[in-house]
Amino acid sequence: MPDTPLILWVRRDLRLSDNPMLAQAARSGRAVVPVFILDPETENLGAAAKWRLGLGLAQFARALEGIGSRLILRRGPALEVLRELSAQLGAGAVHWARLYDGPAKTRDTQVKSALRDDGIDAQSHPGHLLFEPWTVETGQGGYYKVYSAFWRNVKNREVPPPLAAPTQMQPPEVWPDSDRLEDWQMGRAMNRGAAVVSPHLGVGEGVAQTRLADFLEGPVMRYKERRDFPAEEATSRLSENLTYGEIGPRSIWHAAYRVMHDGSAGAEHFLKELVWREFAYHLLHHSPHITTQNWREEWDEFPWRDDNADAERWRRGMTGEPFVDAAMREMYVTGTMHNRARMIVASYLTKHLMTDWRVGLRWFEDCLIDWDPASNAMGWQWAAGSGPDAAPYFRVFNPETQIKKFDPKAHYRHRFIAELASPPGPDARGFFDAVPKAWGLDMQARYPDPLVDLSVGRNRALEAYAARRG
Repeated sequence: MPDTPLILWVRRDLRLSDNPMLAQAARSGRAVVPVFILDPETENLGAAAKWRLGLGLAQFARALEGIGSRLILRRGPALEVLRELSAQLGAGAVHWARLYDGPAKTRDTQVKSALRDDGIDAQSHPGHLLFEPWTVETGQGGYYKVYSAFWRNVKNREVPPPLAAPTQMQPPEVWPDSDRLEDWQMGRAMNRGAAVVSPHLGVGEGVAQTRLADFLEGPVMRYKERRDFPAEEATSRLSENLTYGEIGPRSIWHAAYRVMHDGSAGAEHFLKELVWREFAYHLLHHSPHITTQNWREEWDEFPWRDDNADAERWRRGMTGEPFVDAAMREMYVTGTMHNRARMIVASYLTKHLMTDWRVGLRWFEDCLIDWDPASNAMGWQWAAGSGPDAAPYFRVFNPETQIKKFDPKAHYRHRFIAELASPPGPDARGFFDAVPKAWGLDMQARYPDPLVDLSVGRNRALEAYAARRG
């Protein structure tokens, strides 16, 4: 029924360019109605991610208005909303871009089946990844469990070029009613932290494209050598935008590929990091339990502790280890955390403090504006040793030696730890404005002594590892 309206179910694809679903809809000549649904799965997002999603939706709605369209907002279970909207519009089709985590796939499969039973053309499109997970196979037909082999398989694959943004989309004769975004209060759980994090955000497609261009014009040259130094502007900062689809992976791939062939020394390593994200989704698709269970079953008997008082000190950025505390405070002040720092805090929690990786995974899920289900699970299980292609359990990152190596002039720790800076700067002070008042933290207090002797913590972890191997 090509003359009936087409509903675009928008999720994590808040961009006009490099958006296959949107481009196909615009070319169809049909009336197109983009809709975002605040369904139970989205309602359950962590505080920071849900707030940041709301900001992205507002920006995307303005972008749609620029091509003569609108973003309709509805709340409720996805199938109910889509059926109601389809009946109201007389829509003949509902399209969306794929997601790959277990709950999303279950929901989308049910929605597709039910809509097709209703006689509606329900279709899913690529858009979130470079390669659909089921298209990358080992020589034996299985899925990859080691990143290096995955990279060798895909590094020379053809990636479709990014599609141009449509300049207009056909509106329906009458726009359906829409909720008001402000009524959803998507940032309510952020409380006073929102004001602290806001200046560090980079919301929308325009910001994402500028970030990419700026990175490829300069920092990418030394990316491989300097990306682990958290005080330096050496990374792209695109994780925030990739999370909400404010930039497409094909756009990043082709832009970085061009500068690599033009001689940019760090571009290949940057492409490898983009493919690490692909690998995380490859694993999530084929082993969805990675978000909730040890990927390696033999770790189920490992004596990790459940949540505990030491983990609470870790959460509060008060462990007495400057690299760990600076990283946790960076997250509360900026909404993100440097990748090297994520490795350090995850290793410290799971190994020095012998705390279950899921404690950290859930906390990141609540606090990161760039939270991503695949990358978060992969990162935590990699650091803990329980995941695919994981760091060996006997590789225990030492926060003391790591900070000497990667923050030799103490710029990172002084930026975020007020007790170690004289005078403390705005980000160090901002930490005390962002965290809950109930924590009772005082900027004038003495910096805490180390929570655990690093050699003792390391030996305890190694002894538990050896006992598990038995």
